[in-house]
Amino acid sequence: MEFTTEPFDLDEAPAHAVVAREVVTGAGLDAVDVGPFGNTAEGDAGRVLDAVTALLRDTLEAGATRVSLQVNVVDGAGSGEGAR
Repeated sequence: MEFTTEPFDLDEAPAHAVVAREVVTGAGLDAVDVGPFGNTAEGDAGRVLDAVTALLRDTLEAGATRVSLQVNVVDGAGSGEGAR
């Protein structure tokens, strides 16, 4: 997944950005890269979906006015029998 939260503040990370970092680093994902202009995380479908749910809920509660999110499925992850 790739995401950003707004509003931006280049002088100090806003509360919603700190919350977003805590959510993705604590989600048990395989790879997390948090930066000032965009963030990425990778993992199995279930963990990513759980992280997305928490990310949206927690960052909006922390003052985000916009969350831009993109989720990509790669290597057939999340497809086939039992995928939801």
